[in-house]
Amino acid sequence: MQVQTMHFKARAASKLADERLQQNLTKLSTKFVSARASAVRDIDFEATRAALKERRNRALDNLDVWLETFEREATRRGATVLYAESTQDAARLVADIARKHDVKKVIKTKSMVSEEMQLNRVLGEMGVQSIETDLGEYILQINDNEPPSHIIAPVVHKDKEQIADLFAKTHNKPRLTDIPEMTREAREVLRPHFMSADMGVTGGNFLIAETGSVAVVTNEGNEGMCTVMPRVHVAVTGIEKVLPTLEDLATAMRLLPRSATGQTISNYFSLLTGPRAPGETDGPEHMYFVLVDGGRTGLIGGEFQEMLRCIRCGACMNHCPVYQKIGGHAYGWVYPGPMGSVLTPAYVGIDRALDLPQAATLCGECNSVCPVGIPLSDLLRKLREKQMERRLRPRNERLALALWGYLAKRPAAYALFTKLAVRVLERIGGDRKAISRLPFGAGWTATRDMPAPVGRTFRELYKAQHSHLG
Repeated sequence: MQVQTMHFKARAASKLADERLQQNLTKLSTKFVSARASAVRDIDFEATRAALKERRNRALDNLDVWLETFEREATRRGATVLYAESTQDAARLVADIARKHDVKKVIKTKSMVSEEMQLNRVLGEMGVQSIETDLGEYILQINDNEPPSHIIAPVVHKDKEQIADLFAKTHNKPRLTDIPEMTREAREVLRPHFMSADMGVTGGNFLIAETGSVAVVTNEGNEGMCTVMPRVHVAVTGIEKVLPTLEDLATAMRLLPRSATGQTISNYFSLLTGPRAPGETDGPEHMYFVLVDGGRTGLIGGEFQEMLRCIRCGACMNHCPVYQKIGGHAYGWVYPGPMGSVLTPAYVGIDRALDLPQAATLCGECNSVCPVGIPLSDLLRKLREKQMERRLRPRNERLALALWGYLAKRPAAYALFTKLAVRVLERIGGDRKAISRLPFGAGWTATRDMPAPVGRTFRELYKAQHSHLG
């Protein structure tokens, strides 16, 4: 997926003006948010989150040890483990595997790392057909390879009518609007690909060091078809996904489905270990793991290491008031929402994602729902500070903040300035007591009125109230 983060403001404005998108995005609050709230009542969320946070930290603090353990155990069970420093290297490795085994067709499960790798494009350029089998990803693929807008529900930005139109156009069949009938139609289209593919490519929700296994979680069962039917299985995932033990995995699975889709358990859960052994009737003949760095080791030991705990549940974006209004495409790269606003600058460079750390209210809702306790609002604030330190923000913005900082350090000057400001703003508000146009505040008043202050500062009001009580 090409980096388009530099167009965030223009994209966000376009998404805000898209009435159909606004209606479609209400699914986030009516489905995901409410479902999660119900699902976490079944467990002691805070205690389970603390336990998973500790287990993820233990893995990251000794990442090299656990990766070596994973490689040893996976190799012992017949798999091949390959490491890729960059996403381009990872795509090349997968292409080499396809070439080695004379692969003509690949079937894929949903994988955000493969989006980082632009894997479909790379395979297509070498003449290998790549078919997305997750329903949401399949819909996007037949819609001119549109990128996903959500890491769990990639097609959340579209409604049933749009998908019905797309199916009728692409499948050359009568238009259907009944969801079970539409999903059946998709299965009928995908089934021949499952039966004829040479290689399956999956992501990996977690890697288990003690057994050399990969855990793949879905709600559609396509991960089974992608790993059992083809003669070659390639699992691509980030190096940070390793967990030391199966017990750690059990803890993670108590929180992942609840945080992602509001389910107590996902519909399908596969724990895959090595290729098909002699005497077994299913499974691939060859199994590969491609473990991707892609900027992840750059976070180890630094002030953003906590971001590597992320288990890609999507809860932060489901609850983010900014994401709820603009969707995922506005962010311009693989990872949207609060987690993407931290990860994208870390992976592609802070200078290429200047607006993403600003794309948050810092309300802290993402912190409260994160199943691994990542302080996302604090990390976003650190990124803003780094932008200011490197003078990457616009000059007017830096001057305004410098003026505010000057006044904030001088209480007398601050009190005088605010006393004058509230009186001027009261007069601008007039009889309507609302400000429709405000110099230096067009970002607010361009879309809504700003309530005018009452003409006195908080200090003045507080003093008057206490004088009255006295």
